[in-house]
Amino acid sequence: MSDFLATLDAIFHETFLGISAGRFAAAFGIVIAALILKKVFGHIFVNVIFPLATRTKSRYDDEFLNCIRKPSEFLVVIIGLFIAVQVLQLPTTPVDTRRGAHAVLKVLVTFDIGWALFNLVSLLDIFLSSWVAKTESTLDDHLLPFIRKSLRAFIIFLAAIMTIQNLGYSISGLLASLGIGGLAVALAAKDTLSNIFGSFMIILDRPFLIGDWVKAGDMEGVVEEVGFRSTKIRTFAKTLITVPNNIIANLSIDNFSRMPKRRIKLNVGVTYETSPAQMRRAVSMIREMLTAHPAIQQDFFLVNFTDFGASSLDIMVYCFTTTTVWGEYLDAREDVCLKIMDILESLDLEIAFPSRSIYLRETQDDENGAAALQTPTAPV
Repeated sequence: MSDFLATLDAIFHETFLGISAGRFAAAFGIVIAALILKKVFGHIFVNVIFPLATRTKSRYDDEFLNCIRKPSEFLVVIIGLFIAVQVLQLPTTPVDTRRGAHAVLKVLVTFDIGWALFNLVSLLDIFLSSWVAKTESTLDDHLLPFIRKSLRAFIIFLAAIMTIQNLGYSISGLLASLGIGGLAVALAAKDTLSNIFGSFMIILDRPFLIGDWVKAGDMEGVVEEVGFRSTKIRTFAKTLITVPNNIIANLSIDNFSRMPKRRIKLNVGVTYETSPAQMRRAVSMIREMLTAHPAIQQDFFLVNFTDFGASSLDIMVYCFTTTTVWGEYLDAREDVCLKIMDILESLDLEIAFPSRSIYLRETQDDENGAAALQTPTAPV
């Protein structure tokens, strides 16, 4: 037995690359223990931590644990490798293997952190999806995958830069090159980037939704599609206008679809033969008609004799319809106009129109007998 122990001790003191076999065995045992601990940690995650998370109403804790599970298990292995490297006591000469091992460990830690952040983007995606589901616009539905992919691409890029730095390479020159290249790309894609930012502004402000009737500048129609680069508006002439988002984001938008009610504004002119009593009666009957009309909002309307016009006595009718639908509004406006005509007809009043009366008066010049023709004019 003593010979076996002596032989075993001799084997453990044998060196290879300046490291004893005993330290190799200890490091190997630590790595095996770390792998076993990784399995145990994963088992605890699945059978203990996950069931506790499922008891809550929120789905965010479930997704969070699902995102960090694999990176956490890998972190256990990295810790085991770090302890194994410390046990090995790698030599620094003739080649600095200790620094190389530490650099590899840093790369593994960077990879693990990047892996966790990459997975956690899905948690942000769930949060934004719940917010997007509350909106009626389809633009944010298109932008959500773009945001998710952009964040993941940025995490991969950042992890790659940190990996290069951990391996001992200088990244200042690379960043300078990327900065110059990025500036050139940004200048070349200036319009595209401005359109993307314009689409973000449309999402945040939400001045219109798909199907809204809008007027922007000299463009008027129904919003048919909103994309990354442009917004499409179908005009009432059935033509399609494609407007870059950076332009429409800087225009004043008049959204007719968000009117709570639609306005009717009329100036009804009657002839100057109308008496004050007839005028008072006409105004009173129009008010009564609006009060009883089912398509007219009753919270506010005006009917007043307002002006002595050039050819008429003017009655202003100002009211709002209960509907904002274009066709129903026109039906209500038509009915109001017809009822006003009925009222005027019942009072024997005539609707005035632009006209001119010419009066002729003949005068005699006593001195030369010449006749002069005067034609003064007066409106009716």
